[in-house]
Amino acid sequence: MSNNWFKRSKHERIFPINTLDLQKLAPSHHDVVNTTRQWLDQMVVGLNLCPFSSSVIARDQVRYAVCDAITDEQLKQFFVNELQILLGADERDVATSLLMFPQGLDDFGDYLTLLEWYQQLLEQADLIEHVQLASFHPQYQFEGVAEDDLSHFTNRSPYPTIHLLRQDQMARILAHVSDPDKIYLDNIETLKNLGRRRVEELCPWGT
Repeated sequence: MSNNWFKRSKHERIFPINTLDLQKLAPSHHDVVNTTRQWLDQMVVGLNLCPFSSSVIARDQVRYAVCDAITDEQLKQFFVNELQILLGADERDVATSLLMFPQGLDDFGDYLTLLEWYQQLLEQADLIEHVQLASFHPQYQFEGVAEDDLSHFTNRSPYPTIHLLRQDQMARILAHVSDPDKIYLDNIETLKNLGRRRVEELCPWGT
């Protein structure tokens, strides 16, 4: 598969694409987006779990896309469409995208299967140098970690979610971080200091 399908000429670029207007969303998507934004505000930004997220959220540069797809073909088309939108937009308008799946992926194993498939699609389209995927799920479980460990809550979102990140943007950001792995370790320490009760209050879907 060629990566030509995501390219847009300058005059075709979407602008402004990311002005979030809940009135333009399908009514069934309102709660999904609002709950996700609350999670970002309280957990991701509020606890500084992702030091890079606050600026793009404050500037309204995050695209929120809710998926109603059921069939494999619909799921594939949804993913392709969102890749086109992200890569066809100016980074100042859409820095990153959150794809939310409120139905059909409650099982973490099913979610991982979709995530692996989407990764394969990226590779087939020669886009792994442009986009990377980050994963979040209400029942997120790190492999090899005790089931009741608080570290899982760093990736527990209200809905199954796939985060589309621009590779070049992340490279620029990480170039100024001396030890990226320390972010994960600091997050675990933050949650432990907060305590299980408070973490579960902030993230009730993950209990």
